[in-house]
Amino acid sequence: MSDKRAACLRVPKFAPEIVSDQLRDGYWLEAPDIDNDSRPDLFGYGLRLGEIYWYQNNENWTRRLVADKIKMPVGADYADISGNGHPDIVVCYELYGPIGTIHDPDTSGGKIDWLENPGSPDKDESRWKRHYIGRATGMHRLRVGHFTRTDRLEVIGLPIVAKEDVHAVLPVVMFTQPDDVHNADEWPMTIIDDTHFRMIHGAEKKSGLIPGSDLDSLLLASDEGVTWLYYDPNTRAWVRKLIGAGELTQFEQTGFRGSGDLNAGRIGDDPMAYVTAIEPFHGNTVAVYIKQDNLPAAEAQWKRILLDVYGDPNENGEGPGHQIVCADFDGDGDDEFLVALRGPWPWQGVMYYKAIDIENGVFTKWRVSDESVARIATADFNGDGRLDFATIAYSVDNYYVAKDAKLMLYRNQIDS
Repeated sequence: MSDKRAACLRVPKFAPEIVSDQLRDGYWLEAPDIDNDSRPDLFGYGLRLGEIYWYQNNENWTRRLVADKIKMPVGADYADISGNGHPDIVVCYELYGPIGTIHDPDTSGGKIDWLENPGSPDKDESRWKRHYIGRATGMHRLRVGHFTRTDRLEVIGLPIVAKEDVHAVLPVVMFTQPDDVHNADEWPMTIIDDTHFRMIHGAEKKSGLIPGSDLDSLLLASDEGVTWLYYDPNTRAWVRKLIGAGELTQFEQTGFRGSGDLNAGRIGDDPMAYVTAIEPFHGNTVAVYIKQDNLPAAEAQWKRILLDVYGDPNENGEGPGHQIVCADFDGDGDDEFLVALRGPWPWQGVMYYKAIDIENGVFTKWRVSDESVARIATADFNGDGRLDFATIAYSVDNYYVAKDAKLMLYRNQIDS
């Protein structure tokens, strides 16, 4: 199997294109089709200015202001909440207090809003209308999907720190879409888990993983390592499946352990053939978890293999890694994965990993970007049937501020 994959290797090649340069800050990026013209667009922002922009997929990538005066927007997702056929933006904000770090959560913040897409670029001269969903202190990531039911959207909120301590136990909460999304004061909230997770940094929604169910599930990166969290419709209970404990050797030096971000890759017919992670929080190590048997993911035992270490932790105990993305870029049916490195150079850019021998955790890699990267968004931006990716620089006060911060697009030119 490994010889076959090696013989079919397609060297990754991506043509860079500047979407927007000289960014004043940068952090988040997504790629929905905002104007519903069958061409994926982009929306992105940083933490400091509180301005969210979307970039229309046209010749000039026209930039339009969605919202401003949002205090420290952090994680986001998108879905058609209004029901008008256009994706709305869901964002959490007011994470930190005056100090501006994880040691200073805003105890009245951690709010979530959904921003109503007006349905046409011509209608957005005024800002998109904001609607409140709910809050929990330290809210840092959120995912929108169908986690326990398919008749209503659900927003799972994931704090990173609690008011008591950076490493205190956190509540994983879920907000359920109300009958009247336009006029509801807030969405009903339930607590999924408030006894287990600490310092949740990465959260990826995955579909098609739950045996016998089409519900969405979550992969979480936290102090506990890599966890698969899903709702079992048969038992009507949430299930935590620990994939691996993450990075444990740096704890005395840095104060961080576990995992920082993650994703699952498909190989052939197996939608979760491996799980890969940046470890620990804002980590410097890339690891992959592979099954030690041929059992389904819910029953399998997993083995951790360390692939790479990118530099040493800095004075804050942090490394350059921030996000992992799994997707099939070369069109062979197997997922590759991308690692976002914020910098400084040489630990900066996007690294592209390809499985050669998944049973033994053997991957080959290339550097496919040199720019600072906080987040990666994937889509077929030009409709040629190949998956492209876009990046936004990591430029966040008190953590890392990229030089010459850019929003970049990388068009896939891998030979078919």
